[in-house]
Amino acid sequence: MNALAFSALLLRARLAVVARGPLLCGACVLLVAAAAAVAWLLPQAALQSKNHAVALGLARMPAPVDKPAPVIANENLALFYATLGEKRYAEQQVKTLFGIAAKSGLSLSQGDYKGGFDRNARLHTYQVTLPVKGSYNAIWKFTMLSLRAIPFASLDEISFKRDSIGEPALEARVRMTFYLADQPGAAQ
Repeated sequence: MNALAFSALLLRARLAVVARGPLLCGACVLLVAAAAAVAWLLPQAALQSKNHAVALGLARMPAPVDKPAPVIANENLALFYATLGEKRYAEQQVKTLFGIAAKSGLSLSQGDYKGGFDRNARLHTYQVTLPVKGSYNAIWKFTMLSLRAIPFASLDEISFKRDSIGEPALEARVRMTFYLADQPGAAQ
């Protein structure tokens, strides 16, 4: 575009502003800017909505199977002890956690482990604290898959930390407890 054509275009714009008024022209400029902002933000909102839907899908647990409720307290207690894991396989469950972390795309280097015995409940506990590093969705996927794979585990604590705003990876501390019996289904 040469200088003469640009001058002609500029002159037409000035004449349009004078003919229609500066208020109307300002409103048109704002309208065009708003349309550009919506066109830029709409794909990002759709992506964020998709990520949120994926996170919600991972958080949904399968519907429980309807079973008739036991009438007698002893049956409830027997059912409770039947759902406990076996103490001798606690380390195998930790290996399961490491495998799920790898499948979820998380960096998992070490963990803290602490065994215990609850005298009131007459069961063993095995507390596992794992520092993991990865995306927010990967960390939640790891925790949900872990709870599904190990039904006698509980998620006791999860905390998130990010060193800087621009860093995509989060550091998280996940603490789980396995509830174990000496023998499967044994009411100690």
